[in-house]
Amino acid sequence: MSTAKISIAKKDHSEAIAALQTRFGKQLTTNITVREQHGHTMTWLANQPPDAVLTVQDKHEVAAAVEICNQYQMPVIAFGIGSSLEGQLNAPYGGLCIDMHAMDGILQVHNEDLTVTVQPGVTREQLNHYLRDTGLFFPIDPGANASIGGMVATRASGTNAVRYGTMKDVVLALEIVTASGEIVRTGTRAKKSAAGYDLTRLMIGSEETLGIVTEVTLKLFGISECIGSGICHFPTIEDACQAVMLTIQMCLPIARIELLDAMQIKACNQYANLDLDETLPYL
Repeated sequence: MSTAKISIAKKDHSEAIAALQTRFGKQLTTNITVREQHGHTMTWLANQPPDAVLTVQDKHEVAAAVEICNQYQMPVIAFGIGSSLEGQLNAPYGGLCIDMHAMDGILQVHNEDLTVTVQPGVTREQLNHYLRDTGLFFPIDPGANASIGGMVATRASGTNAVRYGTMKDVVLALEIVTASGEIVRTGTRAKKSAAGYDLTRLMIGSEETLGIVTEVTLKLFGISECIGSGICHFPTIEDACQAVMLTIQMCLPIARIELLDAMQIKACNQYANLDLDETLPYL
């Protein structure tokens, strides 16, 4: 049975851009340099710029922009800081890129119940810097200084997922703008709830194809009084994996574990002038 290749031509979005220009003025740009900066992530994919880039200041501007794009059937892509690896920022059919970086407010910290509510443009380093005197921190660490909105969109995780999980485990509630421009909320600050569909989990990892995140409520954790680290080599990768399984089964308070094979150890030696054995795997 043969399969036909489906090709969708790139539409002319000039009418939508004109309507957006009337509504947002200088907040909208069609400059090719800016468009190319927003047309890809940190991947091997070729740059595919949008037709225009809009920098928004609040959720109402996001809703207005999405409503206009919906009216003219113009694709919409949300942009944080562009540090992801999934390629969701590429715009093969053009459209509007909504830059969320200016929505970077930390709205409220609830020390008593270990939660914080932020706007999507806040980065993880910015959030932890803000929390430094509270004894609390946000644990999800994907490596890059990603925006919280982007981390929600891609269901980000990191090496400390061993103890703290991934974004799906720390997001309590979201405020989103739907494709029609409606502003809705999912979830609450309550850590235990069985009220209705779990729309929050549906949004996490959707790459904002179901709606644009404009507010996030997150779980926080207490900073450990003492932190230690170490490395250990093993005869084989199987032995290293067995050690990890035993460590977790014994409920040892491990925050992060990283497995490095021979190729990764060689790269570490070259980068940091180390002299680790390049024939053995390490934890």
